[in-house]
Parts: sequence; C-alpha cells; structure tokens
Amino acid sequence: QVQLQESGPGLVKPSQTLSLTCTVSGGSITTSYYAWSWIRQPPGRGLEWVGVIIYDGSAYYSPSLKSRTSISRDTFKNQFSLQLRSVTPEDTAVYYCAGHSELGDDYWGQGTQVTVSS
Repeated sequence: QVQLQESGPGLVKPSQTLSLTCTVSGGSITTSYYAWSWIRQPPGRGLEWVGVIIYDGSAYYSPSLKSRTSISRDTFKNQFSLQLRSVTPEDTAVYYCAGHSELGDDYWGQGTQVTVSS
C-alpha cells in the first residue's frame, strides 16, 4: 500500500519561502503513469491544486501560482518537494501531497498545516 507523509515547518514568515517534502513509501515515484501532486486547503475554503510532478520528472503548476512555485524530486530518497516563494498570509492552508495513477489509484498524505505569519 502506498503511503505519503508531508513534512516541513508549520510557520513561515511573510515574504519567505515555504518548503515542504513528501516522503513516499510502498511505491516508487518513478513508477510509470503515476503523478505526484501538491494540493492545499485554505481555512474555510475548498481544495486548491498547486502543482504536480509526473513519473518522468516533468512538472506542471497552477497558473495562479506558477510564478512562485517549484516542485522537485529526489528519486534516491523517494521524495518530492514543494517550494512556494514570497508567501503571504493568503498562502496559509493545510497542504496535502497525493499520488495518482492512470488506473485510478489515489493516495493522500494526512496533510500539514502551514501558517504564514510574522
């Protein structure tokens, strides 16, 4: 069974960079036809897709966040990471990592709260 676990600071100051890592176990992030996403949920709002890194290493981002977002991976550690630059309090949210396959498999981490505040 694939499991995902988010890790990173729970508090980030405005204008700094939010950095989160997702550690995947029970499966490889390079497995064909799998995609690995970051999704967030601001308080009182719905889920917002942040971006994705595909099994071949290609990354795609939400148009509204593209200028501030980078998603990378470490295949040796079986991890993928999110960097969100120049954060504001509007970036406060629960951040989830998730894995999806073309066959419909869907795996989510438990989520991690990130608060942007001075």
